[in-house]
Parts: sequence; C-alpha cells; structure tokens
Amino acid sequence: MIETKKLTKRYGNLIAANEVSIKLDEGDVFGFIGPNCSGKTTTMRMLATLLNPDYGEAYVCGKSIYTNPAEIRRLVGFMPDFFGVYDDMKVIEYLEFFAAAYRINGPARRKICEEKLELVDMTFKRDAMVNQLSRGQTQRIGLARVLLHEPQVLLLDEPASGLDPRARIEIRGLLKRLGALKKTIMVSSHILPELADVCNKVGIIEKGVLYVNGRVDDVMKQVRQAIILHIRVVADAERAARLIEQHGEVAHVEIRQPDLIVVTLKKGVEDYSFIPTLLLENRLRLVLFREEELNLETAFMELTRGLVQ
Repeated sequence: MIETKKLTKRYGNLIAANEVSIKLDEGDVFGFIGPNCSGKTTTMRMLATLLNPDYGEAYVCGKSIYTNPAEIRRLVGFMPDFFGVYDDMKVIEYLEFFAAAYRINGPARRKICEEKLELVDMTFKRDAMVNQLSRGQTQRIGLARVLLHEPQVLLLDEPASGLDPRARIEIRGLLKRLGALKKTIMVSSHILPELADVCNKVGIIEKGVLYVNGRVDDVMKQVRQAIILHIRVVADAERAARLIEQHGEVAHVEIRQPDLIVVTLKKGVEDYSFIPTLLLENRLRLVLFREEELNLETAFMELTRGLVQ
C-alpha cells in the first residue's frame, strides 16, 4: 500500500529526508518515531503529494506520487499536526462542508458524517460550535474529517500532540479501532508509549536517516544485545547472586534494593533454564523470575543519539 525507495528531500544544505525506504502492506499500522525536526513530517507530506521530493520514488496503493498525485489524494487521508477550523460552523456543518468538497452529495452526505462522528465518539458534540471544542475533541473531529471519503491510507502527523493524558488515551483507542478496519496507517509521534501497543511496524528516524524499519518484534531483537532477568528469592539474595555470577553464561549480576537480583546474560545466550535449577539445588526458593521486557522507548534511546537538524 505504501512503498518508498530512497525518498530524499533537501532544503539547501539541509537534508530533511535522506534516502528513506519504507514498505507497508494493507492493514499495517506503522509508528513513525523520531525527535522534532527528524524528517517525519517531510516524509508524510511527500507521500500525501503535498511536497515534491528531490530524489527517489514513492508509491501509494501502487500509484506513483509523480504521475498520479490526484488519484493518490483520493486514496489518502492526511491529518497534519495543526490544522485550521472554521469558527462559525457547527461540528456537523464542518464535516458536511468537507464531505461536499469530496463530492459526497445527497442524503449520503449527512449519513456519512453521522457515521464518522459515531466512530470518533463525538456524536454528543454534533451541534456544538467548532471553536468551542477542546484540543482533544478538535483532533477527533480532524480524524473524522479525513475519514469522510473512506481513504485506504491514513497519514496522521502527531495526532496526540498537545493533548492531556486522558485525551491521549482516547486517541490511542481510536487508532486501535482504525487499525481493526484494515486501513494502512502511518502515524508519527515523539511520545513513544502512545505507539507501543498500537503499531505492528515501526520506523525510527533521526536527522533524516531511517535507522530502523520493520516489525516491532524484530526491532526489539535488534536492540537487545543480551537478555536481562529479574529474580527474587526467599531470603539470602546475596548468596543467590554469588551462585549465579559464577556461571559461565552470566555476564553481570547486581542486587537492587531491596532484594531484586538483576542478571545480565552473555550476548547470544537465550536458554536461562540453568538459573532456577541452580537456585533450587542450593535450597533457595524463587518468588520472582522473569525476563526484562524491552519497549519502544528503550529501542529509541538505544538507536538514536539525540541529533536534530
């Protein structure tokens, strides 16, 4: 549904997007992660045919951004970080105005607008003035607007930017519902927990360079250099730590307060069944034994260096 090949955009000596290559299939929810000024918005605007690249190619639903921009715009719903609204309109009038721009006419227009309001949980505000909405409600109306023409691809640039915690949770839930509709979604953010349980693919970009692009599980494997275990025993944590540290497949052991034993295995070691066996043979009873989970925030910190354009 989306494929870019060495997509590049320059502004003088500044390379905003440096040979970005991405491939997304139908139903993928792609988390585009990077600090501010990293190239996320530039890439999205090129895919939306709002910005011409200097080099490279991109296809949306099999159509080239160079030769089929009008067709792509009919297939794409693009929601920028900040967008204007018409203050003298009610919410339902605002949506109907854009539905008319998409040439949705007759009784179908009101029906579609009502459906999209229900999808984004904004039916209760249908007759409110647009300028009376909160930031979170405005974002949800913006999502309803880009869904009016039933796009196959959604490009959502920082949809949770500037929202309070409750509104961010609501937007995350909405993204999950959109993913269930089998639309291909590219959503950018620099607030990493927002995307952790929403996306099946992720790209990490910094200073215009796409360092990582793949399935979330594969990215986690790339970041993790060694398995880290969290262990607790009934009393005598120091003796347990000494026993574990002596094993040849253990790289490092430390005790964190109050009695958490943190074990780092050597690189490449994936079978750690020897640890509970060792502890039980020495009459030490386990009360906690789990592998430390990686998340997108860990991956981001490991793979980027805090660079900005």
